[in-house]
Amino acid sequence: MPETAQNVGWLTCSVGHRSQCPTNCHMTSRTQRPKSARGRIDRTRDLTRRGLSRETIRRLVARGDLERVGRGIYLTPAASGLSHRDLLVVATRAPNAVICLLSALAFHRLTTEMPHEVWIAVGLKARTPAIEEPPIRVVRLSPAPLRFGIETHVDRGVSLRVFSAAKTVADCFKFRNKVGTDVAISALRDGWKQKSFTMDELWHFAQICRVGAVIKPYIEMLAG
Repeated sequence: MPETAQNVGWLTCSVGHRSQCPTNCHMTSRTQRPKSARGRIDRTRDLTRRGLSRETIRRLVARGDLERVGRGIYLTPAASGLSHRDLLVVATRAPNAVICLLSALAFHRLTTEMPHEVWIAVGLKARTPAIEEPPIRVVRLSPAPLRFGIETHVDRGVSLRVFSAAKTVADCFKFRNKVGTDVAISALRDGWKQKSFTMDELWHFAQICRVGAVIKPYIEMLAG
């Protein structure tokens, strides 16, 4: 039986029989794997816990069964094709960061443009995450703007923390010098059209971000 014969997440254990598996992975065969296991994002330690040696991991990468997308981060072929794979990779490396601004707009489908960098928010004194790939853009927020409006979406075993649509629009007005006022206005219009938030929600986050005076004329225009 080949080296990857008993499923480990989506990969397969080298032993090849459930009762003999030293890691007790209890997964199904490649042809029987559940849909949720078809795409995974794993760190080196996750793979070694499932019984894969570092040499095995290197061989899997060499033959295309795994993609190395950063230091200690690996994707299965199914996960490599995800539209938001870069967000998941960054979330794996920086679990306390929050996806924000242009990347959050793309996540909520409030823009048709995919940013070349993953925009993340961290605290004022937090360390900049050491991530080589994909490229990141770091925005620093004070406690209240960083704490409120976070949604957590779990995908492929990764907890993706992203600001809500309403919070993201408020942030775009706050950082309009970085993303552009036209982007902020467009996101506001699209979010309102798509019913991604209510005006009360938007106004709530506009107060937290201290952009009430800036955003008020646009809210009145849409609400009127």
